[in-house]
Amino acid sequence: MRILLIGATGTIGKAIAATLGRRHEVLLASRQQAPLHVDIADPASIRGLYAKVGKVGAVISAAGQARFKPLDELSDADFRFSLDNKLMGQVNLVRYGFASVADSGSITITSGILAQQPSRGSGAISLVNAGLEGFARAAALEAPRGIRINVVSPPWLTETLQALGMPLQGGLPAATVAQAYVRSVEGTETGQVISP
Repeated sequence: MRILLIGATGTIGKAIAATLGRRHEVLLASRQQAPLHVDIADPASIRGLYAKVGKVGAVISAAGQARFKPLDELSDADFRFSLDNKLMGQVNLVRYGFASVADSGSITITSGILAQQPSRGSGAISLVNAGLEGFARAAALEAPRGIRINVVSPPWLTETLQALGMPLQGGLPAATVAQAYVRSVEGTETGQVISP
């Protein structure tokens, strides 16, 4: 299967590419250095990416940025950045992706644990993560041609906690998290929030 992976240069993206790349043709896209460039905050960039890659069996988004700051420090611009990037970027990957995804294919987007377990400073991230989960459930009801839509909600990554010098309790390695994306792509579920 041809799989378009957006966010391929991130920690989760690299683990997904390594896992799925053993069995499938994985097309790597990223805002940074990757064979295919895309800025998910820019609708024209998303449309251009889909025009370039043609038909795929699945789309995975492990991309999207949001601001992490105390609530009284989050500005209108911080909220707008988070909404335009992680939320609407992935919403648009779904909306514009239908024409590029084969019949009975799948689209998988990424939220995160802060939707269910917010923390101090997660106001903007918790907002967009919860919004993505609601959107995926609803979009799955209207997806054409048997296309399945799921959202993976990763916990903190062990690699991220290590990099931040934080306790590793509650974290999972990126390779373990990648298995949730495999389940979404190769399985039969739709409209699900998959927690690794």
